[in-house]
Amino acid sequence: MTPFIAEIIGTALLITLGCGVVANVILKNTKGHGSGWIVITAGWGFAVYVGVVVAAPYSGAHINPAVSIGLALAGKFSWASVPLYITAQLLGAMIGAAIVWLIYKDHFDNTPDTGTKLGVFSTIPAIRKYASNLTSEIIGTFVLVFTVLYFTDASIIASEQIIGLGSLGALPVAILVWAIGLSLGGTTGYAINPARDLGPRIIHAILPIKDKGSSDWAYSWVPIIGPVLGCSLAAGLFLILG
Repeated sequence: MTPFIAEIIGTALLITLGCGVVANVILKNTKGHGSGWIVITAGWGFAVYVGVVVAAPYSGAHINPAVSIGLALAGKFSWASVPLYITAQLLGAMIGAAIVWLIYKDHFDNTPDTGTKLGVFSTIPAIRKYASNLTSEIIGTFVLVFTVLYFTDASIIASEQIIGLGSLGALPVAILVWAIGLSLGGTTGYAINPARDLGPRIIHAILPIKDKGSSDWAYSWVPIIGPVLGCSLAAGLFLILG
């Protein structure tokens, strides 16, 4: 197991369980249909837990480009490793989204609304106002990364390098993501992770999903730029406060 493989597997597990809970709640004729936002946010929190548990000993379990960038900006992760991690995270997100489609294919086929189908894969704003949507993603990701930077001073050392999230244990990160979803996620669906949105959106675009409609590329920049800005602000404030 290498950090690259660990980030692929960890992110794939995150997306399989995270997008999986969305599919279970919003697609037609599932056992969990209509069970609501609490189930979705809890499912995403537990998905983070699983992804971190598996990847942490090998990569630090960033499973999110915003975390990798934020840690690098704060001086807690090597910039040289950032492109490798982001590539692995995007690949893992694509794999996870494809698995969700495979599991729920019959339910995709029985769901007529194209927006619902896209909503399994990618975030969709409740009210489309790009400035407000961007602000929501910036703030949500700021809370995520800023809190991560203050969780603990303990660290896992791999190849004589501090790796980051692996030092935290999985539960605090899971609770943090759950809290963000419950409190801040109602506006955009809280991507707070560029790979989480972009990877599944690509899969939505390329898979032969029945009557799938648009992949909404016009919105796709928001859950990429917002988290990058949010993690940058979090790292900047962390350095200022010392």
